[in-house]
Amino acid sequence: MRLFLISASIIALLAIVFALQNAVPIEIAFGIWRLEESLALVLLLTLTVGFIIGLLVSMPTITKRQWKISNQKRRIVELEKKLNENVEQISSQRKRINYLERNIQPEMDRSESNQLEQSWQAYSDNE
Repeated sequence: MRLFLISASIIALLAIVFALQNAVPIEIAFGIWRLEESLALVLLLTLTVGFIIGLLVSMPTITKRQWKISNQKRRIVELEKKLNENVEQISSQRKRINYLERNIQPEMDRSESNQLEQSWQAYSDNE
């Protein structure tokens, strides 16, 4: 961006110097109008009009890019939130697995399994 600004400034400065060195009066004809103006003024006016036209032509692209960047930033925030939720869920599941591995016995019947599940709920609620 800085390189662009420096380049644009140099080009503008060169255009101004060129225009001022060519300050002879010229006749401009546009349709039925005829004007006699300084070549410097005509060159600077032409440069300004060209800059404005270039800016207007590039505005849709700039606007579209900014809109896209805004949407991507919003999407990043949503995905980071989801990621944090998933990390918390994984952490909770790891704690549950560790708890169950410590407390499970090889041959456990259904009632003991339910009782262990209830104790896990009580354990996780306390944390």
